[in-house]
Amino acid sequence: MDNLLWLIPALPLVGAMLLILIGNLLPKTYVAIIGVGSITISAIVVLLTGYSFLSSPPEGGQLTQTLWVWFEVANFKPEITLYLDSLSLVFIFVITFIGALIHIYSAGFMAEDKDYSRFFACMNLFVFSMLILVLADNLLLLYLGWEGVGLCSYLLIGFWHESHANGYAARKAFIITRIGDTAMAIGLFILFYQFGTLSINGILQSAPNLWPVGSAIATATALLLLAGGAGKSAQLPLQTWLPDAMAGPSPVSALIHAATMVTAGVYLIARMHVIFELSPAAQMTVAVIGAATLFIAGFSALTQHDIKRVLAYSTISQIGYMFLALGVGAYSAAIFHFMIHAFFKALLFLAAGAVIEALHHEHSMFRMGGLKDKLPVVFWTFLIGCASLAALPLISSGFYSKDQILWYSWAAEGGDAILWVLALSGAFITAAYTTRMMILTFWGESKTEIGHKPGKLMTIPLVVLAFFALFAGFIELPHNFGHFTLFSDLLHPVLPETRLGESETNEWIFQLVAATVTLGGISLAYYFYYKQPQRLSNLRSSGAFNRIYDFWLSGWGFDKIYDTLIVKPVVYLANINRRDIIDQIYNAITSGTTALYRLLSFTQSGSLRWYVMGLIVGAILILTIQIML
Repeated sequence: MDNLLWLIPALPLVGAMLLILIGNLLPKTYVAIIGVGSITISAIVVLLTGYSFLSSPPEGGQLTQTLWVWFEVANFKPEITLYLDSLSLVFIFVITFIGALIHIYSAGFMAEDKDYSRFFACMNLFVFSMLILVLADNLLLLYLGWEGVGLCSYLLIGFWHESHANGYAARKAFIITRIGDTAMAIGLFILFYQFGTLSINGILQSAPNLWPVGSAIATATALLLLAGGAGKSAQLPLQTWLPDAMAGPSPVSALIHAATMVTAGVYLIARMHVIFELSPAAQMTVAVIGAATLFIAGFSALTQHDIKRVLAYSTISQIGYMFLALGVGAYSAAIFHFMIHAFFKALLFLAAGAVIEALHHEHSMFRMGGLKDKLPVVFWTFLIGCASLAALPLISSGFYSKDQILWYSWAAEGGDAILWVLALSGAFITAAYTTRMMILTFWGESKTEIGHKPGKLMTIPLVVLAFFALFAGFIELPHNFGHFTLFSDLLHPVLPETRLGESETNEWIFQLVAATVTLGGISLAYYFYYKQPQRLSNLRSSGAFNRIYDFWLSGWGFDKIYDTLIVKPVVYLANINRRDIIDQIYNAITSGTTALYRLLSFTQSGSLRWYVMGLIVGAILILTIQIML
């Protein structure tokens, strides 16, 4: 088993390198074989490794494989070491399995694109970077993968770079996530200064002995790591890049939102949970940020016109649930929701991509409609994904993963009534915007004619993902549903069990309330968007309602605030400073070089006699100087 571990990230990397070097020389069929095949084989290796890991657990419940020493400076000697435990096993399963399905879908979706090989090269590099991030034995190697996914997101969000808006979205994502990455880097410097190592296990074992609970240094370090996680996972206040990231192709959106980049922050906080437990203030900050984010993003999703932007805000909101769970100490619940969310969100993005392509690249839900019978496979799979996203009681996976978070936001030791109310409100809003999206896209009158229907390369991944979005939740049932806790038992050696508070309130009551709220959100959207749409039109005639609607549509004005307070002042100062002394030095060097070039160009007359004479005169001068010396 340990001998196969290195193959998991190596296969996507080899595929990426081959496509970068010779991809343009190969037919599209061979490009797809390399791109899809390398990820699929990696997924198979993960399944084999996971089976071996679970059937014959290694000593200590962890497996390491050192490939080589990265570099050595004084006593600092970071290694390229891969580390596998139950937490990283869950992540590499999601990354490779869902990544393989997205790649298969992409082979059909991107078939007519002129940059076919560049697309798969970037996608493979993306998967490789995320695998390195979650398999890293030390924080330096983790940071390499961390920055790798940031680079690949820039390349893929701006894949269709001919459009200025796409390039802007890519730069926005790159710059905003760099803010969090810088804070995280400072946190890593503090950890190295304090512990003399960046080994994850070494830090987690030593931290409780070095730092008392509530110490200022623990709080500062945890908050810096949180800033890095908030940037990558698009949480307040660094969430504004993700809706614009929809500029990339739909498979890119699915990969970013479901299996790779935006889940990196969840992994970081779960992996470094000991640091956060040493700072109750920082851990509560994680919960507050998650609760506020899920609430704010839900209202924005409720007003969007672009189907992919609805799903983008939905991702921000669902990651908020994961942060909330991490903040109250419900680690296994957060990771469980991560896995279930990966299935249904990949399904929704890929199904949305199929709709967009079938309708001549139309993104607005208000120009869709009537697709229920025209695209039956897409309709039914999208419906399953929506049921899971809305946490439809009992029959969807999303119910079982989200129900845990709602319960623990109240009952866990770090839970709070306000957090529970925000989480419950988010569940209502989620059910409403999900139903709205479903009705506008598939019911009503057909507003855009179908160009062509998706082929099997695109529909087969949808069916597979729909199966998991429907049934994967049954591997972890609530305590009052028979206490079948296969998933949390798997994670128990790595993550601590959720500590409950003093409340003995019956869990059935909370489940009934959550189910009622979800059904209420579905009913409200059904009423306003299907039964009585004119009522909503009457509401829109109100000036106050329109102002609130536009406020939510703009993402609560965060972009405008940042543009006013940061972007415009920086651009203004840069324009003032564009001709400073440094620039004048560079301009002088450039001007001097240009002048010398033009002067020397006069010697190029094209006359052979002048060239021969120049050689003779030069030879005479050289001989004369040598004789004189």
